[in-house]
Amino acid sequence: MQPEDMILVSVDDHVVEPPDLFEGRLPAQYADRVPYVRRKSSGVDVWMYEGQQIANLAINAVAGRPKEEYGIDPTSYDDIRKGCWDVHERVKDMSAAGVLGSMCFPSFPGFCGRLFATSEDKDYAAAVLRAYNDWHIDEWCGSYPDRFMPLALPAMWSAEETAAEVRRVAEKGCHALTFSENPAVLGYPSLHDTYWDPVWAACADTGTVPCMHIGSSSQLVVTAPDAPADVMITLQPLNLVQCATDLVWSGIFLRFPSLKIALSEGGIGWIPYFLERIDRTYDRHRAWTGQDLKGQLPSQIFKDHVITCFISDGAGIRNRHDIGVDIITWEMDYPHSDAAWPRAAEEVWDEIGDLPDAEIDAITHGNAMRLFDFDPFAVRPREQCTVGALRAEAADHDVTIRSSGQVMREGPLTAAAIQAKATA
Repeated sequence: MQPEDMILVSVDDHVVEPPDLFEGRLPAQYADRVPYVRRKSSGVDVWMYEGQQIANLAINAVAGRPKEEYGIDPTSYDDIRKGCWDVHERVKDMSAAGVLGSMCFPSFPGFCGRLFATSEDKDYAAAVLRAYNDWHIDEWCGSYPDRFMPLALPAMWSAEETAAEVRRVAEKGCHALTFSENPAVLGYPSLHDTYWDPVWAACADTGTVPCMHIGSSSQLVVTAPDAPADVMITLQPLNLVQCATDLVWSGIFLRFPSLKIALSEGGIGWIPYFLERIDRTYDRHRAWTGQDLKGQLPSQIFKDHVITCFISDGAGIRNRHDIGVDIITWEMDYPHSDAAWPRAAEEVWDEIGDLPDAEIDAITHGNAMRLFDFDPFAVRPREQCTVGALRAEAADHDVTIRSSGQVMREGPLTAAAIQAKATA
């Protein structure tokens, strides 16, 4: 296989929601409460929701900028690449990078829709949530069904409402749900609580995959308030080792044996040691902790039920057989600063180019298509889905890295300051 022969499906990208998202989508009784975008006198665009100002409209949407201008400061639609929020331009950006398929996580509502959960009027919150999901499924993904895997937001304030929404959107062809990797931090029952069983049941019944993205609890590991931002950024993928541990010992997979859950943007290099550790924990300590996995090893439970994802992870690829090639998926992370856009194909090829063709196919697209019920070949002939074919289609599309003239850095930042900006 050559690099241009690969087929790339990314299970983790991000959408900056367009300002007209809610137009015509809410019931008439909420006509005066429609979320909207306002431009401040500073030139920054913000979403307005129930009196709240969401300043980080395009947090970390730096695709197309030089590294010196990366940052997470609030900005405007004019200052970011149009592919961040315009689906037609997004598809061109994907093709130019050689990427066939994409799953797009939300931006302004938070990764698990926590913003909508702040509404005291939960009927209104549910209406906004459904409007968002319908826009994402019908318009964003529906415009190019061969290019996008739909991803629904949950009603985090209610397990029963979330379960109902999972079943509703499954009827529309959506089989992925973004969910908090640690709902306890948000003030809800933890992953160990059977409170969430209606959600897991709905997901199991409909073949829906809950996707637990780093930061979806609004909390990342910060070792100390004055630690440099590099500490937090380095530890970002490792945050999901905590979620993985919760999932293995929670009993969720014993109660719902067909359920699969994805650790989105979690990396894979840490997994071989993690699997060794949970097996040793079970062997050495279950007699006094009372843990009973019904004859299964915890490592096997993980491999049977957890989908892993990586952006760039040479260590994980080298140890892929300890993880399980059939549960590894790739992610581009467009338009964030960890993404290699527009050289995504070159970066992933550098890590997997020496693998057998069957493993390359599994990691780059086969696993994602199987696990997320995504069949682009039903719409687009396979030979038109390769890196080479897509780039040929987008040969005239401009992907030049350009300076905006704005240096985003304010000098050295602490991890606490970065997190404060991200949750402002």
